[in-house]
Amino acid sequence: MDEDLISDRLLGRVRRDFPDADVRRGILGALRILAVELEDSLQSTERLLTAVVVIAAGDVDHFRSAVRLARTDWRDLLMAGGLGDRDWPRTLDEMLGPARR
Repeated sequence: MDEDLISDRLLGRVRRDFPDADVRRGILGALRILAVELEDSLQSTERLLTAVVVIAAGDVDHFRSAVRLARTDWRDLLMAGGLGDRDWPRTLDEMLGPARR
């Protein structure tokens, strides 16, 4: 799968939240699969995946729950992850740091 599905700043967040390399590898693989599954939403991939990681808060069971939520209704995912409002780009920057331009 395409490595670019996960931005550098989201990768940094995943590294912080999931410090165990084996766990992190599984998290990243699941995020890549989810990104492909959610393509039809026409939403920012980074926004959707960040919502999953934020909800997980470093807990694998919470991560699995967030993935299930994403597959059920990505709009509910964004709301639960704090990225459902109009100012989501600012919130995303607060969660991950500024995007490289």
